[in-house]
Amino acid sequence: MEKLTGKDKELIRNSWESLGKNKVPHGIVMFTRLFELDPELLSLFHYNIKDGSMQDCLSSPEFLDHVTKVMLVIDAAVSNLDDLNTLEEYLINLGRKHEAAGVKVQSFAVVGESLLYMLQCSLGPAYTATLRQAWLNMYSIVVAAMSSGWTKNDYLKTVHN
Repeated sequence: MEKLTGKDKELIRNSWESLGKNKVPHGIVMFTRLFELDPELLSLFHYNIKDGSMQDCLSSPEFLDHVTKVMLVIDAAVSNLDDLNTLEEYLINLGRKHEAAGVKVQSFAVVGESLLYMLQCSLGPAYTATLRQAWLNMYSIVVAAMSSGWTKNDYLKTVHN
């Protein structure tokens, strides 16, 4: 896994400190943006939704549980900035689960944009180009680990076929 600079870690930790205490509203901002950027992703969430609308999805208890889990993954990454390798196996398995659910590796780019959007909205003037780059650096490490779950799934499929 790549390394983050000391400055990256400091910026990420400081910016997450206030956001991490109120995870669900920030997660809702992130997922709202995600569905605006790629409405097809909404179809991956098969909850009891009346008309398949984004608002129904965003307010369903199952989806709110998913939002909490996503925010906890971000929280875990921030908490383990000094040694993201400790999360590697967890992230690989998370990647496998996302592949099984129909998520495409390419969707991580839109998720990253949505994460940055949420940070920008939530942090206001504290969201700087340097902070943005620090989060991008961390996100790229997390995505690389999760994406390797797809590679391992592909390898296992060829071995067992």
